[in-house]
Amino acid sequence: MENKVQGLLGVSIDKIREMVDVSTVIGDPMTLEDGTTLIPVSRVTYGFASGGSDLPTKGNQELFGGGGGAGINIIPIAFLVVSDGNVRVLPLVASPDTFNQMVSMVPDVVNKIGDFFSKRKDKKSEK
Repeated sequence: MENKVQGLLGVSIDKIREMVDVSTVIGDPMTLEDGTTLIPVSRVTYGFASGGSDLPTKGNQELFGGGGGAGINIIPIAFLVVSDGNVRVLPLVASPDTFNQMVSMVPDVVNKIGDFFSKRKDKKSEK
């Protein structure tokens, strides 16, 4: 079973590599008529999951059931503006939206909850 699950993971990772490369994050430069060059910058997040299991059979036959999937989120966030030898960043959004702020807070909240329960467990074991 282990080789079959590894195969599923390998296919998922290979497909992500095909879809996301450095040109996805830093896009192709575009030159405007006045000589200004715009270079798009995007935020790329991705995730994948796969799993499987050997299925019980009445005979000597081995059965395996499994699957995998991946998701990619590409969000344009800024342009690098190159003009007259100067480079500046032109953000597309002035500040992150509430949802992105909440998502970025999740790891801290999980750590705090874990610390809380660890402290409770330590106090109980001391008694």
